[in-house]
Amino acid sequence: MTVLAHLSDLHLDGGATRAARAARAVRYLCALPGHLDAVLITGDLTENGAAAEYAQVSEVLKPLHERFPVLVCPGNHDVSAVFAELLAPPRAAAVHGGAHILLADSSLPGVAHGRLSPATLEWLDARLASAPQTPAFVGFHHPPAALGIPFIDAIGLRDPSGLAAVLSRHRQVVAVLVGHAHAAVSTTFAGLPLLVAPGVVSTAVLPWENTETWSYQDANVSLMFHTYTDGVLATHVRSVPV
Repeated sequence: MTVLAHLSDLHLDGGATRAARAARAVRYLCALPGHLDAVLITGDLTENGAAAEYAQVSEVLKPLHERFPVLVCPGNHDVSAVFAELLAPPRAAAVHGGAHILLADSSLPGVAHGRLSPATLEWLDARLASAPQTPAFVGFHHPPAALGIPFIDAIGLRDPSGLAAVLSRHRQVVAVLVGHAHAAVSTTFAGLPLLVAPGVVSTAVLPWENTETWSYQDANVSLMFHTYTDGVLATHVRSVPV
């Protein structure tokens, strides 16, 4: 069985409140008695992409790195160049637990919406083609399909047809994993499960819940676990008190 923990949207800003929320998720994962094959964080690790914020990210995530493989990618609040210099490459490719994990950079400088560049799509295509028999998870920050959250849907992934074309060529892809929405959502894209991790920093308000505020700081920190065994994918959501 492949077991992946999936977090997103830490938005660390140098302050104590958000760091405490992220640290609570880290402590929860590190205290698990069982095995995780990897931890994935799908973007917006920082609020402003500043060097001091990435230093805080490194400090908060240090215990996680000491126990598990950790793969990350940028979001629209990150700055890819600073991310690459101080934290990790903006693309990640690794095999853990018998699964091929590919995380890409969907961010664009200075805007909230995202796009996967032609070079990124070529990279995904080549990586998937290199291991056609290995189950694969493809991840990035921006959801490529509408989620029913208008604020997020307006700033999702643009031009997703190129991604759909790549995925259609590789039948070993198990699911697409993203963040950005600050909500645990499951839907489909290109005939595959599209699984959106909840935001560590806050939770999105759905349109029928509140007409004024788009997110609030929940009393809990939420994350996902994805399991894959014998061709079957299952996703579990856990909420951890802060």
